[in-house]
Amino acid sequence: MPAAVIHRPAWFFAAGAAALMVAAGCSRIGDHPLVTAAKEEVTLNERSRALLGQPLHWPGPVTGRANEVDGIAAMQIPVAGPKLAGTVIVEGKKFGDEWGVTLLEVRPEGGDKLSLTTDLAARTGVDTPAFDPNAAAGTPTTGTAPPPAEISIDLPPGIPGQE
Repeated sequence: MPAAVIHRPAWFFAAGAAALMVAAGCSRIGDHPLVTAAKEEVTLNERSRALLGQPLHWPGPVTGRANEVDGIAAMQIPVAGPKLAGTVIVEGKKFGDEWGVTLLEVRPEGGDKLSLTTDLAARTGVDTPAFDPNAAAGTPTTGTAPPPAEISIDLPPGIPGQE
């Protein structure tokens, strides 16, 4: 007697794949924290408002990638205003459990890009120390004491790993 063959409709496999994505913690790229930060800055930023006009619309799907393991993300977000349309480019890095923006640009169709990375850092605050090229050499940048001039390490006699 031949073995029974079970036929499953295509939607069955699609539903299963979707359930696996939800169970594995995957979410839509449009819900990523970097996308939220980018849309907020582009909406509030005076220079982007002057370039694109108001009100802004987010007409298409967000594309790109976000790798939770490596902590690197890059997304493209379509944007349109009364004056111009274009793409918002946001890139970021994950530090611990939080994502930080490393690049934010508006790239209008047929125009020069508008960098908003510095504007976002100024508005939200950045806890990365600033590099001062005019600082005197050897001047500590923080209130911590400099390391000792000489360090000695005492090891027990014998070869490690041998008893």
